[in-house]
Amino acid sequence: MSDPAASFDSVAAGYDAARPSYPRESVDWLVGDDAEVVVDVGAGTGKFTRLLERPGRRVIAVEPSVSMLAELRRALPHVEAMQGAGERMPLPAASVDVVTFAQAWHWVDADAASAEAARVLRPGGRLGLVWNLRDERVPWVRDLGAAMRADGDHFRGDVEDPAIGDALGRVERHFAEWVRRTMKDEIVADVRSRSYFPLLSRDEQERVLEAVGEVLERPGVSDREGIVEVPYVTASFRYAPRRKADLTEETE
Repeated sequence: MSDPAASFDSVAAGYDAARPSYPRESVDWLVGDDAEVVVDVGAGTGKFTRLLERPGRRVIAVEPSVSMLAELRRALPHVEAMQGAGERMPLPAASVDVVTFAQAWHWVDADAASAEAARVLRPGGRLGLVWNLRDERVPWVRDLGAAMRADGDHFRGDVEDPAIGDALGRVERHFAEWVRRTMKDEIVADVRSRSYFPLLSRDEQERVLEAVGEVLERPGVSDREGIVEVPYVTASFRYAPRRKADLTEETE
């Protein structure tokens, strides 16, 4: 996650305000009520981390980007926050109940991160992966995604299971449909917060913003107050580490 982490440094300050939150339904399904220690990896500015908090639970944020980590510490000063990555968590073995990755698993080496999650999880623990996906079954939302040049965070009726390593077992899936009520300028801020955006030339950035603006100005996209209702599908995936007995049976 080291190279992707650097790409977020220049957009850290605006990331938290620009990105959508997550439905409580998805958080509860991923984590459950019994988790006492939860680690949020690739925590960014703490968008998902803050949703994990509840009385009696220890929440730890792990983030590779120095700038993102600084924003998280300012926003959530009471949360334990440390620099690290999915492949290298600065945590003891068998020390946590749930490891989460929100919008972050695609940045890691799946084999190494799966093995590291299995290492830090206690018996009965689980790994939870979650993504907010724009619902591009709606035509104007699909056009918005094309204008944004955002190819990886959309839903068009089906979602492939994330790639995982041999250390993890069978997948469980959960999908939640919801609507984000937001303003046009917040959607533009979302575009600016993307890791790829600072890497574009100034001319390319202007073309992206112009194309996004054209979609947002279409009749019916916003109401009289300028509010845009963006449909989302939050896709969640849950895994338990594989037992040694399972691995032994496969090799026999």
